[in-house]
Amino acid sequence: MTRSTYRLDPPLLAEADVVVAGSGSAGSTAAIAAARGGASVVLIEKLPYLGGISTSVLDTIYGFFTPGTRSLKVVGGVADDVIAAMRALGPVIERPNTYGAGTGVTYNMEHLKLAWERLVRGAGVRVLLHGFVQDVAVRDGHVEELLVATKAGLVRVAGRTFIDASGDADLCHHAGFGYERAGEQAAAQSLTTTFRMIGVDMARRRSITTAEFHALMAQAAESGDYELPRREGSDHITPVESMTATNMTRLQATRPTDDGDSLDTSDPDFLSAAEMDGRAQALEYVRFLVDRVPGYEHAALVALATQIGVREIRRVYGDYRLDGDDVMHARQFDDQIGLSGAPLEDHRPGFDTRWQYLPDGSCVGIPFRTLVVRDADNVLAAGRCFSATHDAQASVRSMAQCMAMGQAVGTAAALAATAATTPRELPFTELRARLIADGALLSMEQAAEPSPSA
Repeated sequence: MTRSTYRLDPPLLAEADVVVAGSGSAGSTAAIAAARGGASVVLIEKLPYLGGISTSVLDTIYGFFTPGTRSLKVVGGVADDVIAAMRALGPVIERPNTYGAGTGVTYNMEHLKLAWERLVRGAGVRVLLHGFVQDVAVRDGHVEELLVATKAGLVRVAGRTFIDASGDADLCHHAGFGYERAGEQAAAQSLTTTFRMIGVDMARRRSITTAEFHALMAQAAESGDYELPRREGSDHITPVESMTATNMTRLQATRPTDDGDSLDTSDPDFLSAAEMDGRAQALEYVRFLVDRVPGYEHAALVALATQIGVREIRRVYGDYRLDGDDVMHARQFDDQIGLSGAPLEDHRPGFDTRWQYLPDGSCVGIPFRTLVVRDADNVLAAGRCFSATHDAQASVRSMAQCMAMGQAVGTAAALAATAATTPRELPFTELRARLIADGALLSMEQAAEPSPSA
């Protein structure tokens, strides 16, 4: 028997108060917060596990603590529960960032997969792994359903409020809502394939400084024996003995086309090539480490990132757009749902990374309006696709800030469901009170010296 047409009548798989697309630091936190707030929640994730970048690419959470002469803890709430859940499974390390961006929280990514699952499932969230959002049913700015590709075929997922935590604004893209593509106004931040090495002699590795490490990298690249497009990449310790994790490779995030447009990782061919090129480039950095860096003489590659690290593709237009001036002047807002003291970290094309730091000891507020999608009445966005310019996003995209955004949109979605209203119409005083009651830190007055177990 043959079929000449596609089946275009997908069944309704699930219906919930809140539907979250993407389970990274923002999405998983949003799902937890919404479910704890009494909403029924469906969480859709394309990978076979939760966590997104936090479990497939990177092993360090930045943004919990401010850099500078006095470290302050500026993110709490659900994010604290995530750290506690990881600590229950094994060691978690607090360590300084190579570039002075504040203390990072380094963890075992396999433990974080389980920690996310325990918290999400414990809150009562329905999890749909291996699910790709393919289309959106929208009427006059009101999203009704998502079309999701699964192993069983296309299915529909209906909801009252939707959260785009896909990182790439996939939901907003398919719905036709407005966004800025990376590269339109400023060069898009580069892509990175991370990797981990085992068998590293840590004492010997510590015998050289960061400056000396970068000098070795530059010398190796200039010798012509290695193809190393980035000259100031980093490696760091992990909770696993003799294992280091890296952030070294650099691939261009866009490519111009003959018709004046550009391709990025939303293009299937471009993304496929980037994934393969990133792994090939990682092997060059492995070869450099083993050949040239003290402590790596007998080390070996143990793992490549599950997927390439993407810093930006699409940034939605919200009711407000955070910009670089807001960040560098550490502006505070009447409707802020979190804080960020992270420097502007722009992985631009070329050999280096541009760093710009906020005034010492200060933070910018994250307005709730940046999470309310401008062209919709029942869609919120959280994570690296939130409403911000290139420069502002380069600062406020750290995992801890994504968790703060996630808690805010999840809480707002649950409150809106209870009140039978939209997130935009929800009184911010009500959202603020609930966030503070749940441990979120919204202002510099709430920020505090970190405790030893933070």
